[in-house]
Amino acid sequence: MNPLRAYDIHIVGLDNKRYEYDFTSDSSFFAAMEQELIKTGQVQTHLVLEKSETMIRLDFHIVGTVDQTCDRSLDEYEEPVDTEQTMLLKFGDHNEELSDEIELIERNTATINVAHYIFEFISLSLPMKRLHPRFRDEDDYDDDQNGKVIYRSGDDKAENNDADDQPAIDPRWAALRKLSDN
Repeated sequence: MNPLRAYDIHIVGLDNKRYEYDFTSDSSFFAAMEQELIKTGQVQTHLVLEKSETMIRLDFHIVGTVDQTCDRSLDEYEEPVDTEQTMLLKFGDHNEELSDEIELIERNTATINVAHYIFEFISLSLPMKRLHPRFRDEDDYDDDQNGKVIYRSGDDKAENNDADDQPAIDPRWAALRKLSDN
């Protein structure tokens, strides 16, 4: 049996109101997704489905951990996941992805499978740079230092003219300014 069948929601018989679902995703879920980003993990998903005449609103709250490999040391570590995302499924004549948050589905669709939404939202919540927690404080410090641009002209007179509150004007700009004043 396909482990992703547990993520099927039969929408054909649902009334226009709010429904709540809970899903548990483990290693079999990530293996069934046939991808290389996440091998194992333990994630709980709380889904609120609101059905109306024209659309279905899916509100996901995903919490748990996934196992990642550090890009720097190749050590395994657990990356926490805690994300809230919304997906809108509008009824239409064909299936089409309109944007990241909105999809058209055919009016006669009987079942939707939310497994790929859960996986996408987990993937989007992971940091691009996979660092073991022991490297994160060190890396934040490096980013702060490398993010600052320090410029110093070799002219110490500019530092001493702070009392005048008049910035030194490059003579080339002064010549151009005279031309525009005429």
